[in-house]
Amino acid sequence: MTEASSEDGRVVRRETEQVVNEIAQGLRTLDDGAAWFSGLSPAGRQDALREAGGYAMQAHITVADGRTGVARSEVKATANPSVMICMDPPRSGFANLPADEHVKAFRVLVSVFAVADTRRREMYCKGTCGHAWHHLPTAVEQP
Repeated sequence: MTEASSEDGRVVRRETEQVVNEIAQGLRTLDDGAAWFSGLSPAGRQDALREAGGYAMQAHITVADGRTGVARSEVKATANPSVMICMDPPRSGFANLPADEHVKAFRVLVSVFAVADTRRREMYCKGTCGHAWHHLPTAVEQP
């Protein structure tokens, strides 16, 4: 069995950033993102969960964002990832959940991030934002 190299980890982080932001901006569906996530190695899924969790926390999610995101995620409100994200303050450690909860955790994290990031883009970044991840090309603009 081989371990993932640090280069593999960087690739997963870059892909995760792209996929999560595409979902948040409506350029990719949550189902497509979950399919991408499911295709990662177990270590890759854990890395992606750490990244997505970091993005959600960096977006300063609120309990209301958590509830709205969980509803959008199509994950039961009683599932571990749903409960964790709706706590005040939200819990982290999604990558430490059992492997059979990783897809649920990804769906919850990305959905909650999408809610919080949309709110922040509309309130703080509208027309003045220099964040590259807020200016992804639409499908028509991509080569």
